[in-house]
Amino acid sequence: MRILICDDDDLTIKQIRKYCQFFFDKIEVKCPELVCFSDGETLLSDEGEKDILFLDIEMPGMNGIYVGNELKMRNENIIIFIVTSHSEYLDEAMRFHVFRYLSKPLDKQRFFRNMKDAVDLYNSMTVKIPIETKQGVHTLPASSIVAIEAQGRKITVHTVKGDFESIHTIKYWENLLPKNHFFQTHRSFIINFEHVTDFDHTLVHMSDNQFHAYLTKRKYSAFKEAYLLYLESTR
Repeated sequence: MRILICDDDDLTIKQIRKYCQFFFDKIEVKCPELVCFSDGETLLSDEGEKDILFLDIEMPGMNGIYVGNELKMRNENIIIFIVTSHSEYLDEAMRFHVFRYLSKPLDKQRFFRNMKDAVDLYNSMTVKIPIETKQGVHTLPASSIVAIEAQGRKITVHTVKGDFESIHTIKYWENLLPKNHFFQTHRSFIINFEHVTDFDHTLVHMSDNQFHAYLTKRKYSAFKEAYLLYLESTR
């Protein structure tokens, strides 16, 4: 993981660095690489990985709205925090799907809560899942799995790369997949919230309605609550 901070205020940069270091100390994980920039031009010219970004809006030269849009076009999975004291930019920032909007001065506890959500999201996008078939093992990011489907003893893993017939049971998949991104909607289906298009009381439509999973009535309320929590965590 690589965390970037872009702000023309040195005090804000120091505060975010300090809070990041405190956060990873608290969860007993080595702090990732922290890279700081004072303007958007320098940030955009950086060729390293960009996983999590704390981005100011009002900076000399390119403003944060332009920089955020550009980075999202280059990498849709970048997790962007907008950090500013100017709330009037919120609507513009939301257009390129920022993760969270943090107001200056930063509140330490709110920072920690949002940082936890960002790290959980990053882990869910980057964790690799082995799909063992009779022909071999295919390793894909968890985010590329659309759903698991059981048809009798046949277990199909539907992914954005195609379908794979797993040698494992649906119970195995229920225990393996990250709980904050996957939900068992029916005894025959486990779905990935990331690929949900819409749902009603009986069906969950996936991947722009190219696939659907059954949703049992007794699980509807729990599914709806879990899905809304997922959406909240990705805003």
